[in-house]
Amino acid sequence: MDSYTKIEKIGEGTYGVVYKGRHKTTGQVVAMKKIRLESEEEGVPSTAIREISLLRELHHPNIVCLQDVLMQDSRLYLVFEFLSMDLKKYLDTIPSGQYLDRSRVKVTLFFFPFLLHPFQSYLYQILQGIVFCHSRRVLHSDLKPQNQLIDDKGVIKLADFGLARAFGIPVRVYTHEV
Repeated sequence: MDSYTKIEKIGEGTYGVVYKGRHKTTGQVVAMKKIRLESEEEGVPSTAIREISLLRELHHPNIVCLQDVLMQDSRLYLVFEFLSMDLKKYLDTIPSGQYLDRSRVKVTLFFFPFLLHPFQSYLYQILQGIVFCHSRRVLHSDLKPQNQLIDDKGVIKLADFGLARAFGIPVRVYTHEV
């Protein structure tokens, strides 16, 4: 944690607290998820172990990037790339019933036929992330707008892999006979 400075708290949940932070040397803005370690006897929560192990293997433009894992004073910090908004906050900025306003879509497609409507783009990107996970035999298991983060360029990324599961080839039944 000596390499990072906390800027502000940006979220809280059952897992712990998320802070906006900055790398002291590079100046890069990051998100730091502080995991509560309730008791030393139980160790690191299984959700944190799952999230770390899966995100170390999943590298894709539509999956949040885990940059570092740190332990300090019996606290575990997961350091992620920083994304300024989640899909829920974005949807809350749009007036009710205007998510796919046909007039906005027609104008956009008429003047810029190469551009997708933001919702089409987001859906496409979310599906790209899901397809990548499934091709790596990973099920996210907690897809909701709060776990889909958006950067300032409109790139959406799947986040919070604490409930994700890796599924493998069915276990072969072996016999003791040779």
